Amino acid sequence: MNVIPILASAGITGFESPAAEYLQLPLSLDTLLIEHPSATFIGKASGDSMQGVGIFSGDILIVDRHIKVKNKDVIVANYNGEFTCKVLDIPNQLLLSANEEFSQIKISSQDIFTVEGVVSRSIRCHRSCHLLLTQS
Repeated sequence: MNVIPILASAGITGFESPAAEYLQLPLSLDTLLIEHPSATFIGKASGDSMQGVGIFSGDILIVDRHIKVKNKDVIVANYNGEFTCKVLDIPNQLLLSANEEFSQIKISSQDIFTVEGVVSRSIRCHRSCHLLLTQS
């Protein structure tokens, strides 16, 4: 990947293009974003419940199954047959939204609940992402 070290400014200076001389670094987005490749999957956020932690509808979620879940981690879980992204409150057995408009969810013994992984990163697409995640 070519990395172009530029500072964005509003003025036009008349200098040559910042892309004329670029710095090539020996790294990839996979290396930068994914710590445990064999235990990682990618999903697409849907809805507004996690905006308080910077996850918006349409964002790409990098979910790591290798990371040990801690209290207040942002997780992806299977809750009664549906995938959900929430903050996990372990001591109180709650799934918390990061948006005041959504209620907390109590995890009871009757619920089918499994943590699928910890959200280690999220990526915001400023144009629609059409490659693997075509649902909008």
